[in-house]
Amino acid sequence: MAGVAGTLGGALLTQQGAERAKRRELEMTQAIQEARENRELRRRCYSELHRDARQFCTALSRHLYVLRDRALGDEDIQALEVAKDAHRDRWSEALMIAPDTVIAPAGEVNGALTLVYGQVKRLEQGNPRPGESMRSAAEAQHGVWTLIAAMREAMRRDLGVAGDPGVRLRSSQDADALLRDFADPSEDAGA
Repeated sequence: MAGVAGTLGGALLTQQGAERAKRRELEMTQAIQEARENRELRRRCYSELHRDARQFCTALSRHLYVLRDRALGDEDIQALEVAKDAHRDRWSEALMIAPDTVIAPAGEVNGALTLVYGQVKRLEQGNPRPGESMRSAAEAQHGVWTLIAAMREAMRRDLGVAGDPGVRLRSSQDADALLRDFADPSEDAGA
């Protein structure tokens, strides 16, 4: 009788051990899958936020050139609003997904884009604040590109794809051309 109980008890313990091992294996597989899904969610969110920040910044630049060259049409105003709205949506999503190490530089981009947008809209409406001009708006818009690059680097670090810290990617933005394009006529008159 004792031998039968020992045999049954041993089998039961072996079965329980196997079930625990199987449960741990399933939990580990699930954790790995969740980590992959989380990384993919962050990668998609970062790609879209980066793209939409660049498009909003480009739309602000385009809007300034249109303001300089001709009267704005409805399509010009709509193009800027669409870019702003897309960025706002991506920013809202990032706030729920990204870690603070990405939110901090992304928040700087969002704040700078919002400030430039406000300045551009006031210029569009003919109601600039003291010190605001086409040139100051263009300079502020140009400065956003550096913030976008810092945001991109934070995103890449978070995803584990950051490159060599000694390698600096160049911006395609030409500050000298921008300053010539939005030169203050009063400065030119004195030269």
